Amino acid sequence: MTIKFKRSMLTAYFISGTQDIKNPDKTLPIVLTEALKAGITAFQFREKGPTALTGEAKLAMANRLKQLCAEYQVPFIIDDDVDLAQQVGADGIHVGQKDQKINQVIAAVAGEMFVGLSCSNLDQVEAANRLTGLAYIGSGPVFPTQSKADADPVIGPRGLTELVAHSNYPIVAIGGITEANVTELAHTGAAGSSVISVIAQSDNIERTVSKLKQVNY
Repeated sequence: MTIKFKRSMLTAYFISGTQDIKNPDKTLPIVLTEALKAGITAFQFREKGPTALTGEAKLAMANRLKQLCAEYQVPFIIDDDVDLAQQVGADGIHVGQKDQKINQVIAAVAGEMFVGLSCSNLDQVEAANRLTGLAYIGSGPVFPTQSKADADPVIGPRGLTELVAHSNYPIVAIGGITEANVTELAHTGAAGSSVISVIAQSDNIERTVSKLKQVNY
């Protein structure tokens, strides 16, 4: 049984692929296990870049990560790969503006899993408002980020607040969020924060997740 979407899942949303794990003593399953124990509320498997796993290796990793998430009853989300999401029985799929057409994704997975969409400006949010079958929106980058080479312009907490005000769907903040600046997201109306490196490269994942969850949205 897949996990049904709830807004609270966006509170502390961890995104990672093998390329984001920089500590040679750790693997993605080890980092994810630590993050799950610390209390993350969702996990997205985003395998990108020149070192990314492909084919059977990517499928095997996805199955392992899905199993870990299931043990903690945390939703497992696949980034931009409908076939893989369906193969492993993911709870959700997330797509960007440059990925597969959102209408096609919604039609392909209707009733099987929930769908998230990246929107970085008002036009994209207004277009998303006209969609049926979307669960949530990811908006940013709120702060400068090194995790995405093709990141959109920084919107800041004020820009995030504006997008939230216009969105029919809950918004999770993304981009450059750290333990130090996450408190700036308080009172933006966002449902939570989604992060990559702040957890993937944390020296204390329990502390990091705790700080993400302390924000009063």
